[in-house]
Amino acid sequence: MPAEPLTSAALPLDDAVLRAVDRALAALRRGEPVAILSDDGKPAVALGMESVTPDSVAALTALAGGGVPVLAVTRRRALVLGLPAADSGAVVLSQNGGIAVDTALALADPEMLNGPGLPPGLSATPAPVGCAAAAAVDLAKLARLLPAAVLVPVALTGGTAAEWSARHDVLTVTARDVEDYRVHVVRSLRRVADARVPLDGAEETRVVAFRPADGGPEYLAIVIGEPDPDQPVLARLHSECFTGDLLGSLRCDCGEQLRGAIREISNVGSGVLLYLAQEGRGIGLVNKLRAYRLQDSGFDTVDANELLGFEADERVYLPAAEMLRQLGYGRVRLMTNNPEKLRQLARCGIEVVERVPHIFASNGHNAAYLRTKAERSGHMF
Repeated sequence: MPAEPLTSAALPLDDAVLRAVDRALAALRRGEPVAILSDDGKPAVALGMESVTPDSVAALTALAGGGVPVLAVTRRRALVLGLPAADSGAVVLSQNGGIAVDTALALADPEMLNGPGLPPGLSATPAPVGCAAAAAVDLAKLARLLPAAVLVPVALTGGTAAEWSARHDVLTVTARDVEDYRVHVVRSLRRVADARVPLDGAEETRVVAFRPADGGPEYLAIVIGEPDPDQPVLARLHSECFTGDLLGSLRCDCGEQLRGAIREISNVGSGVLLYLAQEGRGIGLVNKLRAYRLQDSGFDTVDANELLGFEADERVYLPAAEMLRQLGYGRVRLMTNNPEKLRQLARCGIEVVERVPHIFASNGHNAAYLRTKAERSGHMF
């Protein structure tokens, strides 16, 4: 993470950016190609890995004018594969004559890479932030797909990139818009609903819903009692966990943390729990299930995420800070064991006056998970 303070106010809200990137995300999830314009004006067409087949790559190549397909992966996936990578951006993997579909799928998905070593003739080139390859990988992350994409550079035989996109009816987005998208989402968060919802053990509760202007997933504030905005508010940042919160999964401690936080806030008298739309440490539910399969093969939580090409923790807390500001809370007593939450919330302009431990015993199924959080992520148990 960068060292400078995080703030959504530094970038003016641009609804056009939200619309363009949101449409590109929907197209990528539908298996359609998306054109990406790099900072230097060079376009390329990208396809998400879930949609990569011999036919789809052949169609992508024809659409681009006969260029050579390459594979873009995250810097983390490149490092896992033993390939060089810069400190930021992505890595482009290529072979003479274009990367083969089977090779691309194997390099992007750890469950499909069979046998020792890498395919022969493979070359790796760092792709800095601002280029089409880095933006394609970021788009795949935002779409909650595998964080990789097949790209083909577009051969502009005449006219501009915009004219080419219109002629071929291909959605186009700029690399800069993809890079700025998360901040624009936070800038657009607005309260859209507020209702009293009595909870078991916390009857004086209301739920406040926040929605970004692109129509993306809502973030929720569970406000218990009447927190005094002039005093530090007892707060919990809770990332959604379908398996733990709803199904009662024993693989993690999320369900216990959620219900325990509500009980503790109610016992104290007032506070707020922010329910954040960032499943699986920010990688999404489907990718979390993929990570579970890797964990069942012997990898821990951190290694499983990194094998998939993600960082160990992809979550950001700028939305949480914005929600707290809109609720009128600038100082918090934060219920957490995660030092990164303390650092990020402070950098986002919310004063953390105290850390309140939030610890639950192992249930026998999540002992390794909790040990990894302590030993590799620095959680304070």
